[in-house]
Amino acid sequence: MKKLIICLLLIITSVQAHAQDKNKKVSFEVKGNCAMCKARIEKASLKVKGVKYVNWDIPSKQLTLILDENKCTPLDVKKAIARVGHDTDSAQADDKTYNNLPPCCKFRDPASVLMDHNVKH
Repeated sequence: MKKLIICLLLIITSVQAHAQDKNKKVSFEVKGNCAMCKARIEKASLKVKGVKYVNWDIPSKQLTLILDENKCTPLDVKKAIARVGHDTDSAQADDKTYNNLPPCCKFRDPASVLMDHNVKH
């Protein structure tokens, strides 16, 4: 009986430990300039199945997210972001999508950082 209880406790402990490991905090750089970029980047990230939390910090260009590693990878999120027009270290937006961004969001153009990013386009 004592061995059975010990075995059950070990099984429960290992299941709980595995369940806690599936959520992972990840941060990486995403190119962008303004609040419109922030909304677009975060929306695209949240559409990826398995992403539970997302925040893109405009000044640092850092995207922080919590994801379920059993459902998606950071690369899945980077590809989703690239599909809406923003570059990361391992997934770049195609030129057509990038060129359709509002002028203040065109982060590849050095002049775009000088624009008034509080104006809605």
